[in-house]
Amino acid sequence: MKKNIFFSGEEVRNKQVVLRDYVSGYLKESDMCMATATITLKVPEGNSKAVLVKNLYLSCDPYIRGHTKSIQGGYADEYFKPGSPIVGYGVAKVLDSGHPDFKKDDLVWGFTGWEEYSLITATESLFKIHHTDVPLSYYTGLLSMPGMTAYTGFYEVCAPKKEEYVFVSSAFGAVGQLVGQLAKLLGCYVVGSAGSKEKVDLLKTKIGFDEAFNYKEEKDYDACLKRYFPEGIDIYFDSVGGKMLDAALLNMRLDGRIAACVLRKLYVSYCMIILT
Repeated sequence: MKKNIFFSGEEVRNKQVVLRDYVSGYLKESDMCMATATITLKVPEGNSKAVLVKNLYLSCDPYIRGHTKSIQGGYADEYFKPGSPIVGYGVAKVLDSGHPDFKKDDLVWGFTGWEEYSLITATESLFKIHHTDVPLSYYTGLLSMPGMTAYTGFYEVCAPKKEEYVFVSSAFGAVGQLVGQLAKLLGCYVVGSAGSKEKVDLLKTKIGFDEAFNYKEEKDYDACLKRYFPEGIDIYFDSVGGKMLDAALLNMRLDGRIAACVLRKLYVSYCMIILT
């Protein structure tokens, strides 16, 4: 295989996935387009702490859909601009750096553009990869935002114990799948909800949930949860709120814990509810 050789200061073509305009309603393929720009493979003078990278892996996370909408003063206005590349988590290799913490050929993960090369000025969102004994793609999922969200929410917020009863909503999402697997590794009984038969089947046959159900087919969430948790729920990892949260509250056991997971800006926040 031919190895790419990059020269500092070289100008190259840069393929990009560009947001055409802010989105109303569901995101469609036509809301994005492929574009080609040019970029110089050197940090410009004056950007003393910027980092120029070649992107290796990009993560398509569910939260991106919400951030393509125009919300004044919100995340979209800051990071998602029509005519510019979409922004998300990725893994990249440093080609040039003005930042003392990052050097040429370092591998990093963090916020970058959906493009071949990115000049990253918000370097506070970058983390150097020290462990390369796992596939680099893991740093867009298991070892990135979804993994940290699942691990922190489940272990630090929910404080689980072996053999507890765990319910996970949005269980087929990037975070929900990991929460369910962490719970099973600890020895818990785990049930998840998802929005299709295919997702439900995969949760049970591939991901390892004890049970799962299609919430779109359930008319009475309270009765549904009583069917799967006749002795009540110890931990509810909530990513949907609404009627599902209302039903879960009716089925929580004494000292049960609910972690309400919300992603806002660059941070994951949790609301903890403890039933006494």
